[in-house]
Amino acid sequence: MTHCPTIAAVDLGSNSFRLQVARVVDDQLYMLDSLKDTVRFGAGLDARGHLDEKSQTRALAALARFGERLRGLPRECVRAVATNTLRVARNSSDFLPRAEAALGFPIEVIAGREEARLIYLGASHSLPASRDKRLVVDIGGGSTEFIIGQQFKPLKTESLLMGCVSYSLKYFPDGRISKQGLREAELAARAELQAIAGEFGHEHWQLAIGTSGTARSLSDIMELNDFSSGGITVEGMERLRQHLLKAGQIDAVQLNGLRPDRRPVLPGGFAIMAAVFAELGIERMTITLGALRDGVLYDLIGRQHQRDLREVTVSQFKRRYHVDVAQQARVARLAEQFHRQLSSSLGIDPEPELNLLLWAAKLHELGLSVSHASYHKHSAYILQHADMPGFSSPEQARLAQLVLAHRGGLKKLGSQIPHSKWAQILALRLAVLCCRNRTDGPAPPLTLEANKQGFALSAPDDWLDSSPLTHTALQQEAEIWRDIGVPLTLSANFAHWA
Repeated sequence: MTHCPTIAAVDLGSNSFRLQVARVVDDQLYMLDSLKDTVRFGAGLDARGHLDEKSQTRALAALARFGERLRGLPRECVRAVATNTLRVARNSSDFLPRAEAALGFPIEVIAGREEARLIYLGASHSLPASRDKRLVVDIGGGSTEFIIGQQFKPLKTESLLMGCVSYSLKYFPDGRISKQGLREAELAARAELQAIAGEFGHEHWQLAIGTSGTARSLSDIMELNDFSSGGITVEGMERLRQHLLKAGQIDAVQLNGLRPDRRPVLPGGFAIMAAVFAELGIERMTITLGALRDGVLYDLIGRQHQRDLREVTVSQFKRRYHVDVAQQARVARLAEQFHRQLSSSLGIDPEPELNLLLWAAKLHELGLSVSHASYHKHSAYILQHADMPGFSSPEQARLAQLVLAHRGGLKKLGSQIPHSKWAQILALRLAVLCCRNRTDGPAPPLTLEANKQGFALSAPDDWLDSSPLTHTALQQEAEIWRDIGVPLTLSANFAHWA
């Protein structure tokens, strides 16, 4: 990866969009600039689960402003992540291309547990060194993340579908704060929490840490109104509860430290935090400034120095599913060779997509641990649905697609695939085909090219004659590609194979 002296993280949260720009010096971050836009993105989800046009317009305007600040930074130096709203929105696939065009950079929709991992990475770098196990809680606009970690390592991660925006809209309509609404909101949150209380209860950690907007807002309110002395406490929560119920309406709440952008989502955030305290046995929670965007920045530094967590995840999966290490190495080497040939003929840089292809080559036989029959389908299912730290949801989907496509027919993939993606699929399929005998030997003398219609494959005629099994398999492969309207021509070049 290119060394980036300046890096940036964009966090598309369900309540706020945030941009953080930092300078990197000796693996340390020095913050240069930050922008925040309270988009209330999650509030734009309608009853059908679609983002309405108004929320999309607000989001695109914010991203355009961020894009102006990021202009000129290399693509490798910026990472934009989207969280719960785009995880659940049914029309996110329509919105994302417009969002990426406005920002000028790709946007990754990350899974809940990956969000939790990045939150802990950011929080742990802003906390004092300690050997204590720490519970980190991040109440966002649409989901709440829980992490138990020690030093810089997350040990348990979880994400629950409850957030300050969604709960405020559902249980406190028009800003009304009633005893019944508050009780229903807390009971709903406690019901969600019961699924994880056994693993995240007070006996599993020594310190409770809150991060991001809701926790910081509650802490500020309690300290500035003398509800508690330092952080969030049980006593402070009870005093705030009585204050909210007495006001009866969010616009009538008068509290020091309550910022205008936090006011509309205060009741929902309070109800979730009250449930967290009750179910997990928390007496006091301290606050840290490190959060998701900080974790994204530190993750970017790791990728620059070949400490990419995705590589660690791939290695763990290979061990867990007993992958034939020698075979995956053969397939990966040959897939890279074919990928570079095809990229050259397409006139594109092979590096940006190479890692994904190599990971697919290394993991394509995961499903053999389930069954030999249709093992590629089992492999793809695992990669699509497993928790894979470091990978975004689109990366997992693309990885699963590559692995699913490495054998069998291609009609299952549909037709809306760019030529460069077909080239990746071809590189992996041919690598698997040519390594069928699972032994080491010289690389097959195949030459691959991409053209406007499809692909051309050539080999020395004497090699084809001496490899009748592979020759037949290549002819069958050409028929598979013809069936989807992407011709793969096979020809002998009459050169002699040494």
